[in-house]
Amino acid sequence: MRASSVVAMVCPVPFLLRVELPDVPGSLGRVASAIGEAGGDIEAIEIVEKRHDGTAVDDVLLELTPGKMPDSVVSACSAIEGVRVLWINRYTAGGNLFLDLEALEELTEDPAQALDRVVELIPITFRSDWAVRVHRVRGTGHHTGAAPTDLPFVEIERARVIEVPEDDVTLYAGARIDGNEIIVTGRRGGPAFVDSELARLGHLVGLAASLARP
Repeated sequence: MRASSVVAMVCPVPFLLRVELPDVPGSLGRVASAIGEAGGDIEAIEIVEKRHDGTAVDDVLLELTPGKMPDSVVSACSAIEGVRVLWINRYTAGGNLFLDLEALEELTEDPAQALDRVVELIPITFRSDWAVRVHRVRGTGHHTGAAPTDLPFVEIERARVIEVPEDDVTLYAGARIDGNEIIVTGRRGGPAFVDSELARLGHLVGLAASLARP
């Protein structure tokens, strides 16, 4: 057996966990303890949404030691009162959670290219699989890898979830550049786009559009 094969077998596996929990002191600590007891090593935590009903949604980037299964993390978290696992899957984008402010700094470096650059930044910022510009007449334009090349233009006034009936695997969200162009991003299998993410997506695309205007 090659040495590289041995390394691949023993390296920790990265996962992204989205969890709903009570927005009260101590909740996140209990979740972190449960993840640790289930064999997970937390790399980063990001607050996705704080809701009016007293709950919060957090994304947890973690690594599982070899031999441990994500089901054990789900069971450990779900055993905590008020905690619900919304989604868990392998996370192949690397260990850095890209903050909105960092994305904004990238866009302002070259305003003329802001719209193309925001397409490239959206998958990193929102942990989606791809993003693409879609024009009313010209169809799909600048895009990241794995983006579909046949998405239709959709009339939207604000960032929202987009339904694509022929695809029951990928979750789509879009934001308006102007009356003739939108940006669409997709997550294969989840997690679902929540309201706060849609608001952030709309704000980021709107800023890119403003920067790109001559």
